[in-house]
Amino acid sequence: MKQNNMIKFWMALIIFGLSAGATFAQDKIVDQIVAVVGGNIILKSDIEYMHINQQAQGITTEGDMKCEILEDLLIDKLLVAEAELDTLIEVTPSQVNQQMDGQIQMYISRLGSEKAVEDYFKKPIAVIKSEMQEGIRNQLLSSQMQNKIVENVTVTPSEVRYHYRNLTQEEIPTIPTKYEYAQITIKPEISVEEENRVKAQLRDYKRRIEEGTSFTMLAAMYSEEPGASSSGGELPYFGRGELDPSYAAAAFNLKQDRVSNVVESEFGYHIIQLIDKQGEKIKTRHILMRPKPSVEAKEQAYERLDSLANLIRKNEIAFEEAAMMFSSDKNSRNSGGVVINPNTMSSKFPVEELDSDVSKLITQMNINEISEPFETIDEATQQPVYKIIKLIEKVDEHKANIQDDYQQLADMYLAKKKEDVLQKWISERQSETYIRIDDTYANCNFRFNSWIK
Repeated sequence: MKQNNMIKFWMALIIFGLSAGATFAQDKIVDQIVAVVGGNIILKSDIEYMHINQQAQGITTEGDMKCEILEDLLIDKLLVAEAELDTLIEVTPSQVNQQMDGQIQMYISRLGSEKAVEDYFKKPIAVIKSEMQEGIRNQLLSSQMQNKIVENVTVTPSEVRYHYRNLTQEEIPTIPTKYEYAQITIKPEISVEEENRVKAQLRDYKRRIEEGTSFTMLAAMYSEEPGASSSGGELPYFGRGELDPSYAAAAFNLKQDRVSNVVESEFGYHIIQLIDKQGEKIKTRHILMRPKPSVEAKEQAYERLDSLANLIRKNEIAFEEAAMMFSSDKNSRNSGGVVINPNTMSSKFPVEELDSDVSKLITQMNINEISEPFETIDEATQQPVYKIIKLIEKVDEHKANIQDDYQQLADMYLAKKKEDVLQKWISERQSETYIRIDDTYANCNFRFNSWIK
């Protein structure tokens, strides 16, 4: 079983929430049991729905897609069956709800609105959620079981070196061009009058809600959170540590359906309504408004940063020192402005993982060059900021080698070892589990040979 096949399967589950109970807006499919794994069944409709939606995504395969889908579902059933016997694996209602809310938001994002989702599925959101629950629970169980099977798999430096020496030239991965850079970020100042305007507007929204106006409607119309027009300002279940501290402090102290006073966070100003609380997680909706800097404030931020860049170019102050003293970006200023790639936690970025405004400049820059100031949107706060960047290092595209690319080679080999362990586990469970597959799939060219006994 190739790793990318498993990844494709898990992604399909996440995107479409497929399960025996998930019914899509297609014509009814005449159902039949096509496979039994222990006490679990796989229906023809499960395979048909997955097939329809993989085609909709443009997923293709050189083999028989329905056979591949069936095998992925067989593996999933093995994992779920084992997870249900493991007393250390637990899926809570809060976990299911959080995943379900995320999937509903993904549907809304893809289709444009909550009503469009209901029209597509031909049923209310509440019914869609109800039908998704069992499939999501199984997905979480199988994911936890897969993680447990491979949790103790590690690689040593000597193993990585040995594996690398035994790769053919074609198997050695090509490392794309990567960039390392530092930045200094300055926020335009917000006037007290602008902050007061925003807070007054939110207080008016709170008054209207308490007088009977729909919070959801006001959020859809006025909130500046991306996606609020379709979500009505509703967020999934979050724990205290997953939220901005100020937002969390206010939200966790609310009684259900009550609306908070105006709350300031790093994202702007909010009013918050508590929808539900389950254990240590809460579901809220909010209206977010961001004070806007004036044209004059933007010009001042640009000029300040331009002057600082000139001082750096004249060696009157080091870039690293200037970043620590003046940058408003808390994630990079203490490291002298060096930006960390959140996907790898290294300071190297392939061009496709760079911020688009940064990538336009950095690919044309020389080592140690300082850019001109440019306006961009801060990824964390979604607020307008001005930046200068310095290109620290550029590593051109090359075949991976131990000296420069050890971590990537180690990650690649670790993934292979985990896949080998998972394959061994599946083969062992095949021999120990009652499995029956309908004759219509008897000629499938499965990756594992022991499904049909």
